Amino acid sequence: MVTKVKTNQEISAIRESGKMLATVLGVLEKQLEPGMSTKDVAIIASRELESLGGEPSFLGYQGFPDVICISVNEEVVHGIPNPTKIIKEGDIVGLDFGVTYRGMITDAAISVIAGKPKQSNHINIVETTKRSLYAGISVVKDNVRTGDIGFAIESSIKGKYGIVKDLVGHGVGHYVHEDPNIPNYGRANTGPWLKQGMTIAIEPMLTLGTDRVNVSPDGWTILTADGSYSAHFEHTVLITEDGAEILTTLS
Repeated sequence: MVTKVKTNQEISAIRESGKMLATVLGVLEKQLEPGMSTKDVAIIASRELESLGGEPSFLGYQGFPDVICISVNEEVVHGIPNPTKIIKEGDIVGLDFGVTYRGMITDAAISVIAGKPKQSNHINIVETTKRSLYAGISVVKDNVRTGDIGFAIESSIKGKYGIVKDLVGHGVGHYVHEDPNIPNYGRANTGPWLKQGMTIAIEPMLTLGTDRVNVSPDGWTILTADGSYSAHFEHTVLITEDGAEILTTLS
């Protein structure tokens, strides 16, 4: 379905959903450290969300087996938490989480370096991916087109990193994934129009190498085709008349 213009009641609920999500990611960012398993992190996410009164949007979604996607290094997205997968010093860990509250869904992600970075370009790709997310958000307003968002993201990267093209942002709200798709590249003044009151998830994914990806044998985890490290950031935003309200932040 195409993402809908939200009612005032739905906007109130999706704001609460976003605050819960931001709170949980904030806790995970502070507590994540080398030596933890990715399942340890998922348990914290589940516990924190339960205490806030929300529900995990990803658990059971199209068969996904856990509450959060945790992707490490060359894993771009959709990593399944695993008690035997241990986070090591310098790993780039992507935390992608969804929250449902009063029927409204938000979706957001951050990438965190565990402990001390292994090399400077790992810091750079994390920082550039985050900046590119905000570049995309900066052009959002009533009557923006999806191509405008993708063009802003791609322009901010300046060709320094691979942009994953097989994975895109999307509408969100009543379902985890709604139309339209929002690519992280493209031409301005192209693509579907977006209206005030819609909610969308913008989520650039960059790599240190190729833009091509493969699916791992588990059927979920998306990997860079050349084994290069990657980073991922995402916010759910409400489109306003002259900008965007970031729903998945506490600031």
